[in-house]
Amino acid sequence: MTDPHTDHSPTPAERAARAAEALRAAEAAGAQAKARPAPPPDATAAQAAPDAKEGAAALAELFAEAGAPAPLAGRAAARLGPGAAAALRADPWRLLRVPGVAPAQADHFARRLLGEGARPDDPRRGRALVLHLLIEAAREGHTVTPAADVAAALQRIGVPDPRAAVEAALDEAEVLALTEEPEFDEDSVEEADPPEPEETLGPARWALAEEAAAEGLRRLTLTAAPLLDDAAVRELRSGLPEDRSLALTAALRTGVSILRGAPGALERAALEIASAAAGRGVRAAVVAPTDRAAADLARDLPGGEGGGPPVTSLHRLLEPRADASAAPGAVVYGRGEQNPFDLDLVLVTAAAGLDVELCAVLAEACADGTHLVLCAREGDAPPAGPGRPLEDLEASEAVPVVTLDAPPPGDPLGALTAAVRGGELVAVDAPGREVVVVPAADPGEAVHRAVQLVTDSIPRALGIPLEDVQVVTPAAGGETGATALNAALKARLNPGPGKFAGMDPGDRVVVAAPLPQAAVGETGVVLGGGAHGLDVEFPGGMATLSPAEAARLRHGWAVPVALGRGTPRPAVVAVMSGEGLSRPVVATAFGLARRHLSVVQAAGPALARAVRDVAAPARRTRLARLMMG
Repeated sequence: MTDPHTDHSPTPAERAARAAEALRAAEAAGAQAKARPAPPPDATAAQAAPDAKEGAAALAELFAEAGAPAPLAGRAAARLGPGAAAALRADPWRLLRVPGVAPAQADHFARRLLGEGARPDDPRRGRALVLHLLIEAAREGHTVTPAADVAAALQRIGVPDPRAAVEAALDEAEVLALTEEPEFDEDSVEEADPPEPEETLGPARWALAEEAAAEGLRRLTLTAAPLLDDAAVRELRSGLPEDRSLALTAALRTGVSILRGAPGALERAALEIASAAAGRGVRAAVVAPTDRAAADLARDLPGGEGGGPPVTSLHRLLEPRADASAAPGAVVYGRGEQNPFDLDLVLVTAAAGLDVELCAVLAEACADGTHLVLCAREGDAPPAGPGRPLEDLEASEAVPVVTLDAPPPGDPLGALTAAVRGGELVAVDAPGREVVVVPAADPGEAVHRAVQLVTDSIPRALGIPLEDVQVVTPAAGGETGATALNAALKARLNPGPGKFAGMDPGDRVVVAAPLPQAAVGETGVVLGGGAHGLDVEFPGGMATLSPAEAARLRHGWAVPVALGRGTPRPAVVAVMSGEGLSRPVVATAFGLARRHLSVVQAAGPALARAVRDVAAPARRTRLARLMMG
């Protein structure tokens, strides 16, 4: 193990060798099962391995001793596992792995446990802060961060020797050093010295996912053969418009392709391609983000539900299963490299929502020769998790991209969404109240109007039942965020003390982090709970969640756009304030409405400015380079 205080600074080549060695070790360890998303295994916690009840008691005792907030114990148990108390006693700065914990809080926790032994130059502190900074960057979508930026941030938060902190993190193998070659500029002066490669750092979790995604997608491209002969393809293409003909040809002849289009038209094209292929004996499936979305899509199949190829959720297709040996927070899937899908053609709707981990799992679960079509609405927001697989794939120019011609909007909802995707916020004529704009002077009025729309106006005036109405907002926090809206909606719709993990029977919930029982973004209704866990009715059936699993739920009457994006609803109430606005976010929110959209306009002129001028923030990723390599 490298001494974190040594004066030796590894060269880029040494770092690349270390990264490669870590990649090979992780690939070997992961050959038997794939999990997503999986925090790095906590060795200290694994050594202790008490049962959940003993672990909870030990954690409560530890937090009381350190004066830490009791509610934090549930989040710590969910992230660190049953051995959380032992892990935190051995290394108090592991508390930074728990979402929402800031460096100052972890330092305070360490001082309460270690006293004078809690030093600023403690290697445990340094490596925890490096990982914390990289995970914070990942929450903004980045898979890598320049090493110089990490060093500067470490200095700002009082780490005496940033280089030693980075070395300590690298020695733990949870952080990888990666060398990024600079872009070649043909117009640069020949005599000028070429720029030095940039050293970046990334959590091993996402670095490995990008490697696996690139490897899997390249494999599908290289092993693909036409699914039908030329005569059959020509027959299927006969009479189709040029854009549909190109989309069908790409799906049947290439291993990986991207299909872009407008809401509605894109999903219809995916169903038509799958149905046409299935009619010629191709094993095809259409895959949606959630069970609820899959059920809605199945009803739109040519010939009706049950009249064509299977339509399912990606979560269900991957066959999640319980695995006691999995790391805390991991979902283990039965489908993967050793047990791929029994399919020739997979069409994934709402693929813009795939983060790099789920993209890697999907690619690895496709057998050699499987054709994968990634369908995405034009202008959709990037995924909630790290990475931007779809944009990286397109930027790599390694796969064909087909864009469907935009049909003339057939209704006010389509006209508004199309205008937003084009950068304009327009007023639309909606005689059937398909679109209603409700001004709000301040956040308090915005919350009040949203509650009024959900509980009274939409069900009464439009006949759309409460269970078919979804509130969406750009962010979780803030005065008009999902948390504030859910508090107001619960008080009106289902008041209660939150007896079971903060929930009461009748509460609508949404999956905020992956569960074996349901995908991220899936909504359900709480049936009850007790010592055994929380009982929730999801679209796929009733599930009992352990207390640690229940911590991955949030109230779901209102959801951030990132969680609601995969499941269109008959009626959507979009609460727009000044927080988190961009053209992709607004377009995605408005595009979720199937019959009716109420826009609670609390942003004033900022909404039109965001639609006109604000793109999705750039993300630092590696997948495009890996695909070209």
